[in-house]
Amino acid sequence: QVDRSEVIKSNLNPVFAKIFTVDYYFEEVQKLRFEVYDSHGQAGVGTHDDDFLGGMECTVGQIVAQKRVTKPLFLKYGKFAGKSTITIISEEISGNNGYVELAFRAKKLDDKDLFSKSDPFLEIYRIDDDRSEQLVYRTEVVKNNLSPIWEPFKVSLNSLCSCEEKRKLRCVVWDYDSRGKHDFIGEFFTTFEEMQKAMGENKVQWDCMNPKYKIKKRNYKNSGVVVLLDLKIHRVYSFLDYIMGGCQIHFTVAIDFTASNGDPRNSCSLHYINPYQPNEYLKALVAVGEICQDYDSDKKFSALGFGARIPPKYEVSHDFAINFNPDNDECEGIQGVVESYQSCLPKIQLYGPTNVAPIISKVARVAADEERTKEASQYFILLILTDGVVTDMADTREAIVRASYLPMSIIIVGVGNADFTDMQILDGDDGVLRSPKGEPVLRDIVQFVPFREFK
Repeated sequence: QVDRSEVIKSNLNPVFAKIFTVDYYFEEVQKLRFEVYDSHGQAGVGTHDDDFLGGMECTVGQIVAQKRVTKPLFLKYGKFAGKSTITIISEEISGNNGYVELAFRAKKLDDKDLFSKSDPFLEIYRIDDDRSEQLVYRTEVVKNNLSPIWEPFKVSLNSLCSCEEKRKLRCVVWDYDSRGKHDFIGEFFTTFEEMQKAMGENKVQWDCMNPKYKIKKRNYKNSGVVVLLDLKIHRVYSFLDYIMGGCQIHFTVAIDFTASNGDPRNSCSLHYINPYQPNEYLKALVAVGEICQDYDSDKKFSALGFGARIPPKYEVSHDFAINFNPDNDECEGIQGVVESYQSCLPKIQLYGPTNVAPIISKVARVAADEERTKEASQYFILLILTDGVVTDMADTREAIVRASYLPMSIIIVGVGNADFTDMQILDGDDGVLRSPKGEPVLRDIVQFVPFREFK
């Protein structure tokens, strides 16, 4: 049990206020079970007297992909609990919501210097829950000027206000002193919420106050005015922002049918279909596919093969649909891919070489069409399952560099016991992958995993 909600009295349509916080891991299938009870409340919640009203199971992936999930409640033994349903609404609690750009100036500050004007700078402090102050930003010093305009600057929302708009901020203006004994000019308090009024044409201003003068001088108004000229918010979108905004993950699997896998009829072959347990190709496919399927609403997966001679003419192909339908290479769910794989094995001849650039380019073409829509509604994941080092390394590096500009990522799983050292080059972890001409990838889009370390 992770947590439980409050009890809502005498209500058949309760809306629970309690928020459950769950850590989310994209790369895992995280199963949850929700159970609803009618509390009799004598001996505290959760006693045996409480009536079970129904339960439901789903994954965290399904919840975030749909943002709002409504499912029927089931009693024991899979019976519907009448017409009861449960609705789960999710949102991301993220620390990194981007950054903000601020431009400040001041007017008519007090003069603290005898022979020249003050040299003002501004400091912004965040006031934390324990009342301690954390310096967020210090501007440059503007020399000899009582109405300084400071350079615009950027700070993350996390450091400015811990992403809480109502958190108090203390802003202090000082007169700079080269010996480090800066003179206090004045201070004011604000919040990020208040600062946001400076968006667009508006300006927000504060009286810069010196509390000592306020006590001493009867008609003291301020020690100057600080003006926020402009505020721009730049959001940095997280993975979940895209998923919850409706972005679909399109999943393509590419399977290596080169002769080095061994004859599928032979039990030593990596493609041998054992009636009692799946081979490594199937294990790797299911492991990755089960995670990706929550994020694709139509549950159709493209399945391709490479390195085999295929009917009817038995010419070598490096990007054929394993369902032998060139117009539609999609299979229904992970199970559909498994069935197509099993039925295509007897019809093809394992051959070679191990060329993967054609498949990377094929998926990249689809991703490029999506890129042109500017919608960010689809992201493409290509899973390449192979038993050896690729033969067309130069073309593959070129294809990956091109693809790194597109909405796609590539997972390469090395199946079997080959020496995969050369494959680590494609995974740019220990340096930047470059094309044969020396052009670097825009971002690291390849993850290489030897399956023997993973299983």
